[in-house]
Amino acid sequence: MLKSLKWIGLIAALTITAATSANAGTHSYNLYVDGLACPFCAYGVEKQVGGLKNVDSIDILIDEGIVAVTMAADKKLDEAKARQAVSDAGFTLRKFESVKGNGQ
Repeated sequence: MLKSLKWIGLIAALTITAATSANAGTHSYNLYVDGLACPFCAYGVEKQVGGLKNVDSIDILIDEGIVAVTMAADKKLDEAKARQAVSDAGFTLRKFESVKGNGQ
């Protein structure tokens, strides 16, 4: 019984360590986009921003005009490239914000 508890504790510790390490170098950004008003608009921005190198995921909050971007581990998003991608989609990047936490 004691051996089983030790193994369970070891497995739990390794799982927590792996999960923490996986997010340790992740950088996230909020792009505040003017004119983002409909799903079609969001699709265009998603295609342009998602096409940037090392973008891991994108979440778009249409009502707030926010494009939340998560980068691949230990990669950062260049503001000029983000601004150009938003412009290429036909919109204006009003504000570029690095989200604190997750490797920031």
